[in-house]
Amino acid sequence: MTKQLSFLPKIDRVATQKKLEGVLESVRLYRQFGMMREEMKVTPSYEIRYHGPTNDVGKPLEDVAMANIQQSKREEWIKQTSFRIDQFLSRLGNGRAGKDQRNIIIKRYLEDEDVCDYMVYNEIGMSERTYRRVKARVFYKLAFALRLEVYETEETGGNE
Repeated sequence: MTKQLSFLPKIDRVATQKKLEGVLESVRLYRQFGMMREEMKVTPSYEIRYHGPTNDVGKPLEDVAMANIQQSKREEWIKQTSFRIDQFLSRLGNGRAGKDQRNIIIKRYLEDEDVCDYMVYNEIGMSERTYRRVKARVFYKLAFALRLEVYETEETGGNE
């Protein structure tokens, strides 16, 4: 028999889940604390230097400015991602399935306190099996909505 050609690449579920959980954790922390700006040290540090002079000129103001620019770019990205997550959650629908999916993402990943899966499915009133299925489904959708999916790479023998 001939093997059917597949034009769609396969999704690496484990890598996608880790990537999405990392983004959701960053968004949760951003919503909880915001971004902290780096400030310049005003007082000198009186530490003993055991090495000789390096003749390096320190540029603390420039270092702080560069760090804050990078931080503001990251803050803008997290703000956009947070907005896109909110948009996604609002478009899940008002039926039972949409509410369950929305509750899973909000209660497990976006609320202030870090909770475990068993706490969430007990609070929602779901069985563990149903919870796992619904969570996998909404993770798949959210990863595509945020363009965070990770594709499997096929390794060939190199002789083709």
